[in-house]
Amino acid sequence: MSDESVKRFDRIVSILIQLQSKKIVKAQDLADRFEVSLRTIYRDIRTLESSGVPILSEAGVGYSIMDGYRLPPVMFTKEEAGSFVAAEKLMEQFTDDSLGAYFSSAMYKVKSVLRGFEKDWIDAIESQVRINPVEDLFNKDIPNALEIIFESIAEKKQIFLKYRALNADAHTDRLIEPVGLFHERNAWYIMAFCHLRQDYRQFRTDRMLQIKRTETPFVNEHGLLDDYRKKPEEVEKTKVVVRVEKQVARFMRSNCNYYGLQSEELMGEEIEMTFMTREVEHGFLRWFLMFADYATIVEPLSLKIRLREILQEASRKASE
Repeated sequence: MSDESVKRFDRIVSILIQLQSKKIVKAQDLADRFEVSLRTIYRDIRTLESSGVPILSEAGVGYSIMDGYRLPPVMFTKEEAGSFVAAEKLMEQFTDDSLGAYFSSAMYKVKSVLRGFEKDWIDAIESQVRINPVEDLFNKDIPNALEIIFESIAEKKQIFLKYRALNADAHTDRLIEPVGLFHERNAWYIMAFCHLRQDYRQFRTDRMLQIKRTETPFVNEHGLLDDYRKKPEEVEKTKVVVRVEKQVARFMRSNCNYYGLQSEELMGEEIEMTFMTREVEHGFLRWFLMFADYATIVEPLSLKIRLREILQEASRKASE
């Protein structure tokens, strides 16, 4: 069998798996995934149909498999099986107890179809992987927060929250319509329409004191999650220039893109970094303080002044 034939066989099998994993699959999505033409995808679909797979198609919508049709259990490569380890560890630490339990149950089913050497592969590395989140992502008193949020988005029913904002002394009661969920800066956020504020708001899951399902349907039609998140270009930014010793600069790079790194220039034993960043004093500056003894702020002057104030206050408290 030629290499091209093997590639086509693998692609057709992958198309079948994708058709089973989603209700509707668009031909263009398949073409983009496999980097082939639409004509190639049409030909592959016809091959599946001629092999007895009951594929339904609707012009302008996409392809689907007739309800009730299923393949026997899928076999995995050892590399795919190994990827489950990372996924399981992430689910254990970055989801709430309820969703984590569902994933663990699903993993038992996945592991049950693995071949012997694949199970050995997982066993050999499973106990050697540890993932620890920086902060608690969920209130331990509401172990099913993500489950309720997912249900709300899928069923279009409102959620009741007791929520305490960052600088608030007391909680507020909210009825919200979740649009989507995202993870950013070591925290989970819900983007939702808030009936109390009559506007779209972000809610951190670790600030939720209580969450409950309701039977009240959404009263609004919501778009995609990215439609409501503030675009980076819409946020006012400040130009910041710093110089960092070369041996330290590499330790800063893990967060440089988040803080808007624009360019780097080697200047003798230092690297000059230029940023266009948000939250200069409370975000960027607090991060910069970790490297302050190896770096210098070139501009703006206001940031240099604020840095001196923070260091003076820290020195005063340390001498008390």
